[in-house]
Amino acid sequence: MRSNFQSTFFIILLLFTASISAQTFSAKVIDGKTKKEIPYATVQYAENEGVITNDEGRFSFTIKTNSISLDSIYISSMGYARTGFTLEQLKDSVLIITPKAIELSGVYLFDKELEADEIIEKMIEKLPENTNSSPIKQRFFLRQSVFGNIQKIDFGFEKSSIEELDKTFVDSIGKAIPKNSYHYTESLGDFYTAGSKNKIAILKAAELYDKKDVGSFEDFSKKMKTIFEKNIKPDSYLKIKSGIFSEKVQVDSIMLDLETEEAAELKKEMENDTISSLVDNQKSIFDELLQEVYYEKDTKLNVVDKYRKYSFELAGYSDIENQGVYVIDFFPKGGADFKGRLFINIEDFAVMRIDFENLKNLRNFRLLGIFYRETIYKGSMQFTKLTNGRYDLKFIDFNFGRWFRIDRPLDIIEKNKNVKGRRKQNELKLNIDFRMTNTNKWELVVFENTLIEQSSFEALKEDKSKKATYMAKYDPNFWKGYNIMEPNQAIKEFTVAEEE
Repeated sequence: MRSNFQSTFFIILLLFTASISAQTFSAKVIDGKTKKEIPYATVQYAENEGVITNDEGRFSFTIKTNSISLDSIYISSMGYARTGFTLEQLKDSVLIITPKAIELSGVYLFDKELEADEIIEKMIEKLPENTNSSPIKQRFFLRQSVFGNIQKIDFGFEKSSIEELDKTFVDSIGKAIPKNSYHYTESLGDFYTAGSKNKIAILKAAELYDKKDVGSFEDFSKKMKTIFEKNIKPDSYLKIKSGIFSEKVQVDSIMLDLETEEAAELKKEMENDTISSLVDNQKSIFDELLQEVYYEKDTKLNVVDKYRKYSFELAGYSDIENQGVYVIDFFPKGGADFKGRLFINIEDFAVMRIDFENLKNLRNFRLLGIFYRETIYKGSMQFTKLTNGRYDLKFIDFNFGRWFRIDRPLDIIEKNKNVKGRRKQNELKLNIDFRMTNTNKWELVVFENTLIEQSSFEALKEDKSKKATYMAKYDPNFWKGYNIMEPNQAIKEFTVAEEE
């Protein structure tokens, strides 16, 4: 009896100990004057440790109570006074910080007061010595949100000599394609950079999307394959005409027999690509984001490369991470594309933050019924000073939107030179009108920047077997015990609708 009591007591003690070995805190940060949420504010709970609020001003973090003595946290954001909160105040779930006016003069003393253009020139001059080029390891959390909206899809059926490819079937394809699609990817890991090379180690990742959207395309692919096998001769070729363009395609290249050795090898390669897709995908996102940093040569955000096309005005002074900064607004004075605000360190002229937004479409392409526009390019980038005195990324919020349209005729003709009589065997004629928008949103938080040796970078082996956990519904427990950026309401409410 006593033995059973001791065992039960021991189990309860273990459970109790586990529950208090780590604590999770969460709250929302709002403006004391407007009562609006404050996105991307820094929440510091220990030296060199903290999180950032999401686009709704919410945050959460977990600490091990046996490793950190936590008395209070500090919240800071551009334009607001740095404010401390006790653990008791965190229980209120809403934290208020007070706006701090940008002082125009009398705050900082200078040997010589500089004009805005002079500050920009010094910032550009000192870029090589302020930008980190040493090998580095960055503990990151990355969230990608992809939103697709099909505004119109009309295949414009005109004629078909294949009975199964009638107007009803063609129209059903358009109806089955989802008009709105959402795809979220979240990953936690370490990103390593050495010169132009980079590597990535994923610790944990999740994907949220509707598998039925993918399945609908696969179903139609199988139906089309069956129809082609039944109606089109193996030694035929297809002539695909769209406007003044045409292309000849061998049917054999489309109707690949999955039982052949070549097809088996192709399938194996595809499976290998799928296994490594998480690591490769995350690396490609980093490549894309890093390419858009304001000082990169090919970035669309050309405020440095084409700085003479912009006007700069000194709006005042503020502080970031207890360092004084010039606050400089920029806007086009010629054919430039952006407006925004730069926060430049007063002492070393390093950019500590840049906010930007496009004022017009960045790209307008129109040719023979194909239309393409880059409609959204906006966000914020923050940088932090490393132990070597140089700066590297701390946070990125980046939004990129596109609009696409195809308004073209499409004529698919089967021809066969081995059949007596006319070469033309079958024909499917459409007049396609397709329009869609696509928006990508990336949120990257760098929790730790650690300088490393080149040898450490070279020794790292990427694990391409890592996979993201698929979710049909957001699971709040998936990231329990990990410090990430709190998901917004749309992600929390994401769920795949059940089929009727």
